[in-house]
Amino acid sequence: MTIITKDRYFYKTLLTLAVPIMLQSLITFAVNFADNLMISSLGDVAVSGVYMGSQFQTILMMFTTGIDAALLIIAAQYWGIRDTASVKKIGAMGIRWATCVGIIFTAAVLIAPKFWVSRFTKDEAVIEAGVEYVLYVSLSYVFFCASQLVLSTMRAVEKPKVGLYISTIALFTNLVLNWILIFGRLGLPALGIKGAAIATLISRIVECGLAFFYMFRMDKRLEMKPKDLLLKAPALGRDFIRTGTPVVLGQLVWSANMLTYSYIMGHLSASAVTAASMVGQLESFLRVGTFGLSAALGIVTSMTVGAGKFEKMKEYARTAQVVFLGVGLASSVLILLIKAPCVHLLYTNVSDEARSYAMSFMNVLAVTYIGTSWQATLLSGLVKSGGDTSFVFKNDTIFVFLVVIPAGLLALHFGLAPWIVFAALKCDQILKCFVAVVKINSFNWMKKLTRTEAHG
Repeated sequence: MTIITKDRYFYKTLLTLAVPIMLQSLITFAVNFADNLMISSLGDVAVSGVYMGSQFQTILMMFTTGIDAALLIIAAQYWGIRDTASVKKIGAMGIRWATCVGIIFTAAVLIAPKFWVSRFTKDEAVIEAGVEYVLYVSLSYVFFCASQLVLSTMRAVEKPKVGLYISTIALFTNLVLNWILIFGRLGLPALGIKGAAIATLISRIVECGLAFFYMFRMDKRLEMKPKDLLLKAPALGRDFIRTGTPVVLGQLVWSANMLTYSYIMGHLSASAVTAASMVGQLESFLRVGTFGLSAALGIVTSMTVGAGKFEKMKEYARTAQVVFLGVGLASSVLILLIKAPCVHLLYTNVSDEARSYAMSFMNVLAVTYIGTSWQATLLSGLVKSGGDTSFVFKNDTIFVFLVVIPAGLLALHFGLAPWIVFAALKCDQILKCFVAVVKINSFNWMKKLTRTEAHG
């Protein structure tokens, strides 16, 4: 039994796909980090307001990610056998559905912005700041959803660099506009967090426009045209729904998890919320590497399973387990090494209490991220991408509703220290490893989803 594969194709393809995805994520992180530093200069209330105002978008991203993941799983399997006609139809369905989701979320926010923000916190100053932010940023939801599905379609056909280039332009647009609009540069008035929201809206429009321009005018693999967005394929649609429903439901479960996380942290103090935002930035940085590799592994998995190469996939899966365990351990060491300079040098305008909380949260993260790097990435990159989407949904549902949420609410109810509350909300990242190791090595998650018969 081979534990570490010697197949150069695996490593070459994995890195070819992973590097652009990681660079795109790194640029996203860097720009968001710079945004947070700009906003942190406005004080704890501004940071907390933007954080709470972003929670609805986090839910939207969870939903969009579900459609995105379903598209990648099925489209990449068809790309594995080079069935471009099916990939075009799947891409068109994904774009349509995600756009509809964006419209619904925008309407919901515009109708009752204060209602949604107040679900996460009772601090009136934070609610007011959050409402100011979300009213403008909600207009970007439709553009965000559409562009993400276009770029996912490109990744499914092994064109991840497209997302890198387009997102780089959009994100630096956002960064420059933030500098101008937040602080009132170039003769414009200082708009504070409203300026940050407007900058996000403009950058999302730019990103969406570039994504569709590339797909319709420059892509040579699918050669899609605007009329192709209306393509229908009932059989493929049923496959998309059957495979994608557990994925989308799984993302909704995680949305419930994020809502509860925000609710619980929001009922602590503004300093604790600020600390959670700071630690969230560090975790986002770590996810650049781990989830970039996981996304690439998912594409390789879908293509390999779609082509029916099951024995080769077992070899790849064993190698992936070793790789991601190493990544998790290295990430843990990195957290412990950079936590002090990260907190004390980069966040000079936040309160001492917020910095103290952030240090304790990072100690917890150093432990839980080992599990995150291993089980979360492999359950996504192997099990879910291999076609067994229902298992991941069931596993997440059990842990979120029977472990994470009860533990977090109990910690809040008994008034335990903020770091204990934070640990309760992260405990599943370690516990899931025991389930994941059994599931992954059973290899019963490899399911070929491609159809051989004609489909309309």
